[in-house]
Amino acid sequence: MYWFFVLIAFLLAGIKTQKPKKYQKVSVIIPAYNEEDTVSKVVEVVKKVSFVDEIIVVNDGSTDNTEAEAIKAGAKVINHETNRGKGQALYTGYQKAECDIIAFIDADIYNLTSKKVEAIIHPILIGKTDITKTKFARESGRVTELTAKPLLNFFFPEISFEQPLSGQFAARKEVLKRINFEKDYGVDVGIVIDADVLGISIMEVDIGAIQHDMSPLSDLNMMANEVVRTIISRANKYGRVVMIDDIGYFIRMSIVGLSLVILGLFTIFFVKQVPLAVGVLISIVGMIIAIYYIIKVIVKSIIMFRKTPKGNLLKSFIKIHFPMIVSIIVLLLMISTFIGAAHFENGVLSIEPNSRNLIIYADNTPSDNSISVRGPYTIDTAIENESDQIRMPSEAMMTLGVNVNDTIQIKSQIYIINETRAGEPGVLRLPIEAKKALNVESKDIIQDSRLKSIFAGTTITHSYENNNITFNENFIVSSRNVNASSFEVIVDNVSAVNSTGIFYNGSTYDFAVNGEYISSFNGLNNYNFTYDGHDIEIIFKDDNNTSIKQFLRSDRGNFLNFNF
Repeated sequence: MYWFFVLIAFLLAGIKTQKPKKYQKVSVIIPAYNEEDTVSKVVEVVKKVSFVDEIIVVNDGSTDNTEAEAIKAGAKVINHETNRGKGQALYTGYQKAECDIIAFIDADIYNLTSKKVEAIIHPILIGKTDITKTKFARESGRVTELTAKPLLNFFFPEISFEQPLSGQFAARKEVLKRINFEKDYGVDVGIVIDADVLGISIMEVDIGAIQHDMSPLSDLNMMANEVVRTIISRANKYGRVVMIDDIGYFIRMSIVGLSLVILGLFTIFFVKQVPLAVGVLISIVGMIIAIYYIIKVIVKSIIMFRKTPKGNLLKSFIKIHFPMIVSIIVLLLMISTFIGAAHFENGVLSIEPNSRNLIIYADNTPSDNSISVRGPYTIDTAIENESDQIRMPSEAMMTLGVNVNDTIQIKSQIYIINETRAGEPGVLRLPIEAKKALNVESKDIIQDSRLKSIFAGTTITHSYENNNITFNENFIVSSRNVNASSFEVIVDNVSAVNSTGIFYNGSTYDFAVNGEYISSFNGLNNYNFTYDGHDIEIIFKDDNNTSIKQFLRSDRGNFLNFNF
């Protein structure tokens, strides 16, 4: 029993006690201008939120009973002698608020609920963000869609809120000290921009539908002017005009230069009709333009970056510079490809770029991959003790229609096909005798389209298993795809083989079972027979396929062998 209490005491001592979170007081600021019909209802709703400690109505020079209604509802009222604007009302309330978190809610919302208020404040209370702004369903939003969003997308592309002019938001008081409050309707978008540029975390929360008075067209015109002025002034202040104007021009010219370099290199290596001197000249001119303007981009960007608060500036930098970055990556990939294809021998530098082959099956040719990219392959010598093996990449096997452990006869020598070694994805390893017979040398680079012509005339035994039956196809590789026919083998009413190859009219083809000759056929006629209790049917189809597999005629051996 003693040890039991000791163990309990040890476990309790090991448990870390968490300090209770410091209580965070919440103030709600309600700016109001002639809102006697709704201000008391808004105050009553806010009072129902349990964690709200202070409610301040800023009466912005109202000429009706807004002040009296707010006091009757139980709010603290601060009066402006004259109407000074929404932004100034918010700033006055923020300055007088005594709490840690401050929420700003309009006084003209008819259907405000405590849940909507809680949704605005709660993410800050739990430490999820420093500022919340709202989005909601409403009939208006013309200023947002026609002015705010287009300008923000142009100058501050990293800001992608659905409703940047929401009107209702909340923030920690300490972060509001870093925000510049506009005096008018530009205050909402100004807070969003300042928070973004200064790196203050801001979250958009959905509070559902709200209902309030629709502003007349004259008020919307004034609001639009104030929003535009705020965005433009912030763009100037934070260097975004320079980024879009000067740096944007330099970036466009850099892309022109990089594109000319790429065009010049392309003409040098791939366009025979263009003289070499023209391609070189285009590349040199493009390089001069690109270097000149890339340097100007870098210098201008550094100057602007130093003068501008960091925050989320990097996001905009990436978006603005992205086209130039992509062009540079394309050029580097192109140059690295040429460098990889360079050979230096006997004082001569030779660059022989080889492209990969895009394979798209447009017919019904059986294939695991209807579209794939293959090659090129680099020839190398077989590794020690593998003089009877050919190692090739899986793409090369697909092109030749073979699998691992198939055999290939090159002249009189038979080799086993094996997969390429790890770390050598594009290497085709051939024994010395096979290289001689195929007339290739080490370090030769072979495009996938040439693979068939190099192995043309070789005999391949292709094996596969289905339903515990092994099938061996014997065929000669053709140098090109020609019209072919498909056949299906059905064993005991179950499909066992579907294959395609070349059968020549007037030629005879043999098939065997367990190495025993069964029959021959001349012409693509279906064939039925029974062997050791198994019903076997071979059905031929002429379905407009092509293949490089020329099945062996009778004078060369069996084209198909079954092994039960």
